Amino acid sequence: MIYYAKGEVTVRDLEPADAQAIADAEIAQGWHVSAQKFRNRLEDARAGRAIALVATCAGRPVGYINIYPNSTSGAFGGKGYPEIVDFGVLECYRNRGIGTILMDVAEEIAGTYADVVYLGVGLHSGYGSAQRMYVRRGYIPDGSGVWYGDKVCEPYAPCTNDDDLVLYLSKRLRG
Repeated sequence: MIYYAKGEVTVRDLEPADAQAIADAEIAQGWHVSAQKFRNRLEDARAGRAIALVATCAGRPVGYINIYPNSTSGAFGGKGYPEIVDFGVLECYRNRGIGTILMDVAEEIAGTYADVVYLGVGLHSGYGSAQRMYVRRGYIPDGSGVWYGDKVCEPYAPCTNDDDLVLYLSKRLRG
């Protein structure tokens, strides 16, 4: 299904061929990923647990985002709110509006399920641009504090500043 098409940018359902293409591009820019991450998202989509999207520019996969309509993890897990998971745009395609388009489409889809959407954002510097984007879009911290490994990190508990250290944010979509 195509969710957005204007100019060279299209947002559509993630397809199996996209998994390796995106993984290869992220590895080329120095990220530590594998195509299995995207294949897992495809499996979740086939099972009806997620909507897995890809953004293309001139036909090339350049970004992705996933919506879990009734997520069971994180600060709002099990409360009937959709979660946006695993959002990225290749570095050489940033600052062209592709991330904004992906977020607009994801929020529109999420809004068909609930009036609130949430996401977890990493806290290390690699997530700096995402952190700023979410604040500009109206996301606010949920108040539960920092999470590590899908549970609240207790005050003064040890943790590692890796991709599992996140802060959950939410946004009211309507109402």
